[in-house]
Amino acid sequence: MSRLHVCSLSRLPETIAETGASHVLTLVNVGTPMERPAAIPSECHGIVGVSDIVAPLDGHVLPAEEHVGQILDFVRAWPRERPLVIHCYAGISRSTAAAYIAACAMAPERDEGEIAQDLRRASPSATPNRLLVEIGDRLLGREGRMVAAIAAIGRGAEAFEGEPFHLAIG
Repeated sequence: MSRLHVCSLSRLPETIAETGASHVLTLVNVGTPMERPAAIPSECHGIVGVSDIVAPLDGHVLPAEEHVGQILDFVRAWPRERPLVIHCYAGISRSTAAAYIAACAMAPERDEGEIAQDLRRASPSATPNRLLVEIGDRLLGREGRMVAAIAAIGRGAEAFEGEPFHLAIG
């Protein structure tokens, strides 16, 4: 069974070491200093430059189809032999949205609500970026079910940084 691991930027090195991940997907603001983890070859590291916002804000990059397309392309190219780590700055919003989108894409037969409940059980602080989820829902043809499922689990517990967690897929 393939696993997606989610963590914050500060927990990235230890999460890679603990999981034996072969691929890393980074979601950070454009311009955030980011050094590729030494254990991850450049072709196995995807970077999506997007801000954690849901409405336009000067100096920030609003999530768009292009960003979710990058997430989907990277996840679909991941060979699934070893884990994939998805991270953002805090491990709470962009990375949890990307993991949810990835889980829905990689297991199209699974119920969106079931995946969202798995996400909530795995991470009490997960608060997936609503706009990323809306775009993912549309691109995956889920007809609003992804959005409804994330709304049903509600906002996660307040936290400065999420604890690393994993989601099993497929």
